[in-house]
Amino acid sequence: MLKVNSFAAKCQRLDIEVRIAKNRVMLLRVLELGPFAANCYIVGAEKTKEGMIIDPGAEAEAILDMVNQLGLTIKLIVATHSHVDHIMALRKVKEVTGAPFAIHEAESSGKLMQGMARMMGMIAGGSGKPPPKPDKLLKEGDYIDIGDLSFRVLHTPGHSPGGISIYGHGVVFSGDTLFNFGIGRTDFPGCSYQVLIDSIKNKLMTLPDETIVLPGHGSQTTIATERKWNPFLSD
Repeated sequence: MLKVNSFAAKCQRLDIEVRIAKNRVMLLRVLELGPFAANCYIVGAEKTKEGMIIDPGAEAEAILDMVNQLGLTIKLIVATHSHVDHIMALRKVKEVTGAPFAIHEAESSGKLMQGMARMMGMIAGGSGKPPPKPDKLLKEGDYIDIGDLSFRVLHTPGHSPGGISIYGHGVVFSGDTLFNFGIGRTDFPGCSYQVLIDSIKNKLMTLPDETIVLPGHGSQTTIATERKWNPFLSD
């Protein structure tokens, strides 16, 4: 993975101002942030200037600066799962934007969130605050509407019990479920290799070939590319 230092380089613009239909445009920016090089996605409806933030993993100021550059009003913050590298900036981003926080219902248990809080404290040298409680619990088949954009929630456990992918308008935000030529690790508590593979094959590999996969780490790919070349998906 390419390591970069400047904020401009971290902001991979992806050249995505996706033309959804006449007079409908999705703005999309990705920031590679924090010690784990996690991808944070900022999604916006150009017409209404409403937006959402997916996986605010670190460097809250960089996230908020990009939101301001795009001129968005954030309506929702979503975590694809509750692992620490995807939520370290959550509290600050939520406080500044005032947006509700959503996560899958299986990720919202007190025990799981307390564990993430302890990890955040360790990474921050004991000064980290716990993540906020979710305002909205998501489940399979829910829809997330942002302006004139609409995304469907896919429950894709395996890397984490409540891991989700978010699909719509030709892209899928896959969290740590599916990577470019890789998959999420399954050696954490609550993980399962077979459950992860089933999630990928039954939820993600059923999407159209041209679907752009935007993962939690690393570069983008497509469903067709992963179906053909991902070594973990060969029968």
